[in-house]
Amino acid sequence: MRLPGPALRMGLLGVAVTLTGYALFAAWLGLHAQRYADARDRATATATGVVVADGIGDDEDIRVRWTDAEGHAHVQRFPVYDTDRYTKGARFPVAYDPDDPAPKGFPADGDETATEDDLIAPVVLGGVAALLLTSVWVWRGLRFRLRVRRPGLPMTGRVRYGRRRAAWRDPMTTWMSLTAPEDARYWQRVMWHPVLDETSGEVEVSVHRAGNGSLSPAAVTLPDGTRLVPLGKLRRYRPMFMSFDDHDAVRADLRDAFVLPADTVVRPARPWWRGAVTAASGTALGVLAGFVLTDASVVAAVAFALCAGTLLTSVWALSSPQP
Repeated sequence: MRLPGPALRMGLLGVAVTLTGYALFAAWLGLHAQRYADARDRATATATGVVVADGIGDDEDIRVRWTDAEGHAHVQRFPVYDTDRYTKGARFPVAYDPDDPAPKGFPADGDETATEDDLIAPVVLGGVAALLLTSVWVWRGLRFRLRVRRPGLPMTGRVRYGRRRAAWRDPMTTWMSLTAPEDARYWQRVMWHPVLDETSGEVEVSVHRAGNGSLSPAAVTLPDGTRLVPLGKLRRYRPMFMSFDDHDAVRADLRDAFVLPADTVVRPARPWWRGAVTAASGTALGVLAGFVLTDASVVAAVAFALCAGTLLTSVWALSSPQP
């Protein structure tokens, strides 16, 4: 059985992370949205509260003092849309569950649905983001399959590893420097493949391009039949803001600087641990942002963590990380 190549494995990982992360994100917020709706349906009693503070936070929430039928006073914060109407001193109708010994208030005005919308809207937006991220992988794979069906043009290629100054992604990227028979030069960024680390000097390759001299992404086939998945368009000029090695593209391995025992099993480098670090960092950042931005709300902190962890890991996979 032939195992999928590194590009396909990375694509499957990216799609799996995106869909799994969104499923957990939507389930978490959906569960709390359903609980809120059920609690509001049980709020059949009403009381007239008084706004004691307005313009709270970036969303200009209000704080209301209200008294239930048992004579217990409550002070509660409410997100509202009509901030001009509910100013300090204004009356604010509150609905609550009369059977609850410690009732929670809800806006009695049916148009004030800010709390529900804060739980539902992120699910919709997250779905759009998950669809876009997944579509990138689908389009990348479809474009590659269509491109390799075109006749290959013989060219001379050299593997080049470039580095860019970017703190949020792996700085190393893989390129093919291509020379056509008429001495035209091209640059094509590709997804990493282990064969590239063993390819040095100039080699004869086949380049599968779109017709009419288009600079759309071109697939490159190496002499051993390995087909490289393109990233970005075909370029006529050396990429700007990119530093390339001036020598052959065989990358040095830190392990080459040490004399290892004869019985040592040298395992190939894997980029997957960087994905785990990215996911953990994104999750931690999301928890911190959730607590800071939402007044220590556990629901929001978990939602931020799921969102940040999923998004950063998905973007990491899309960036075609190097081992």
